[in-house]
Amino acid sequence: MNRRNFLLNTSIISLSASTFTYQSCQSSDINANKQTVSTTDFVDDFELNEISIEALQQKMTDNSAQYSARKVAQMYLQHIENIDKNGPKLNALIEINPDALTIADALDKERKEGKIRSILHGIPVLIKDNIDTADKMNTTAGSLALVGNIATNDAFVVQQLRNAGAVILGKTNLSEWANFRSQKSTSGWSSRGGLTKNPYILDRNPSGSSSGSGVAVAANLCVVAVGTETDGSVVCPAATNGVVGIKPTVGLISRSGIIPISKTQDTAGPIARTVKDAAILLGILAGIDANDPITNQSKNKSYTNYVPFLDINALKGKRIGVEKKPPSSNPLINKLFDEALKTLQQQGATIVQIELLDKIYELSPSELEVLTYEFKDGVNKYLSTANAKVKSLKEAIDFNKTNETQTMPYFGQDTLEKAEQKAGLDSKEYLTALNKSFNGSRALIDKIMGDNKLDAIAGITIGPACTTDLVYGDQFGDTYFAMPAAISGYPNITVPCGMMHKLPLGISFFSQAYTEPSLLGIAYAYEQASKHRTIPTFISNL
Repeated sequence: MNRRNFLLNTSIISLSASTFTYQSCQSSDINANKQTVSTTDFVDDFELNEISIEALQQKMTDNSAQYSARKVAQMYLQHIENIDKNGPKLNALIEINPDALTIADALDKERKEGKIRSILHGIPVLIKDNIDTADKMNTTAGSLALVGNIATNDAFVVQQLRNAGAVILGKTNLSEWANFRSQKSTSGWSSRGGLTKNPYILDRNPSGSSSGSGVAVAANLCVVAVGTETDGSVVCPAATNGVVGIKPTVGLISRSGIIPISKTQDTAGPIARTVKDAAILLGILAGIDANDPITNQSKNKSYTNYVPFLDINALKGKRIGVEKKPPSSNPLINKLFDEALKTLQQQGATIVQIELLDKIYELSPSELEVLTYEFKDGVNKYLSTANAKVKSLKEAIDFNKTNETQTMPYFGQDTLEKAEQKAGLDSKEYLTALNKSFNGSRALIDKIMGDNKLDAIAGITIGPACTTDLVYGDQFGDTYFAMPAAISGYPNITVPCGMMHKLPLGISFFSQAYTEPSLLGIAYAYEQASKHRTIPTFISNL
C-alpha cells in the first residue's frame, strides 16, 4: 500500500492542480545548478555495481571460474555491511539470511555437477519482509508484534526462487504493515526495522511500502528484489529510487504465504535495474498455485520466460493514452514527461489524449472500504495459522498499545483500528464497494482503451522523493499514477525517465489484464531509447 493521501484524504481529488503545495518535495528554484548539496565521504567502488543477471551468470559460468555463487554472495553481504556500517546507512535490510552462504555452496556444487537450475542459479535476491520463508528468518511486515514469526512453509514465490536457484540474501525493510497502519505514517519506517533512506539524497523518502526492496536494488545491494503492491507499493519505490518495477496482473503471481492487505488488489512483483532483469524475474515468480485460486485465471495467459517480448522496435505503431491535463503543477515534472512523450513518438508511437484519472479518483472511498474489509479478513486468516505471538488483528492492536513507546513513537494505528471495526466480507457495504471499485474501474479503463484503440496508458509514476518527516508523516505532491492499475488489478511497469533536483522520476505504462508481454516490449523500447538509469551517489541533503 502506498498513497494513503489519495485514499484517505479523498477531498483533494476535487482540487485543481494549482492548489497543491510541493514545498516538501522539491525546491521552487527550477535551476538545479543553483542548489547547494551536502555530500557524504563514502565512495561506492563496489565491483559488481550495475551488473545484470546475464552478466553475473556469465561470470559464474566462464571456464576461468572467476566467480562462484559463494563468492558473489559474500561480495554482496560485504557491500551491505559497508553501506550500513561505514557508509550512508541506508537501512534497506531488516534481516540477513544466516543460511545464504550454505545455499550458495550447494548451488556451486550443483554447477560443478553440470546442473544449472535457471538463469537465476546463484544470483543474489532480496525479498520483502512480508513474505514467508521457511528458514531461520522472521516474517513480520516490519511489526514488532510479529517478531518470532518463523514460517512453517515458504511462500509460493519463495519456492519459485529456490527452485530457480536464487540465493536469498535476506529480507528488506518496508513501511510497517505495508503502509496500512496509519493515515499519518512515514513511508520506509517500521517499528522493527527503523527508517530506510533514499540513496540519492539521504534525507529524502524512499517511498513505500516496498521501500527496502527499491533502495536495495538502486544501491546495488542485490541483483534483483521482490516487492509487493496493493496500491503503488512496487512502482512508487521503484520510481523514487530510479529503478524498474513491475506490478503484474493480479493472478499472475501467487499471494500465498504473503501477509495480506487485499485479496482483490495484492500482488508480488519484481524490482530491478533494467527491464530485462525485471522480465527475467517475472517469469520465475509467475505460476499457478493451488493455495491461491486466483492464479487459475492466468492459465494459458502467463509465461515462464518474458525476455522474448523485449523488442527495441516495440513502440512502432503503438497508441499510448496520456491525460489531457499535465501530470503535475510542477513545471520540471511536466518538462520531463513531455521529453518522455517525444521519445515515445520518435520510436514510432502515437500519443492520444484521454481523460481517466479524475474518474478513477472518484472511486477512492470505495477502494478504501474494500481494502479495510479485506485487510481484517486476510490478516486474521494469516495470523490464525502463523507462528506469531499474536493470533489476530485485535491482538496485534493490543500489543502495539501495550508497547506504545516502541511500536508507536511517531504515529498511531488508526488504520488498523478502523479495519478491526469492520464486519465480514458478506456485508452489503463491502460488496457494494467492491463492485464500484473493482468492476467500476475496469469498466472505465476498458472503455477508454477500446474507444481510443490504445495499447497502453502512460503517466509519471509519482513525484520526486519528498523529505522524510517522522513528525507529520508523508508529504507528497500532486503526481500519482499508480491507482488505475492498482484498483483494477491490471499490470503496470515503471521505468526511469530522468532526474529532477538530483532525484529520479519514473514513467509508468499500464494496460488491461495479462498484457505483460506488450507492456514489457513498450517499456523496453522506451528504456533503450532513453537510458535514464542513474546510479545513486548518496548525497546527504540539498
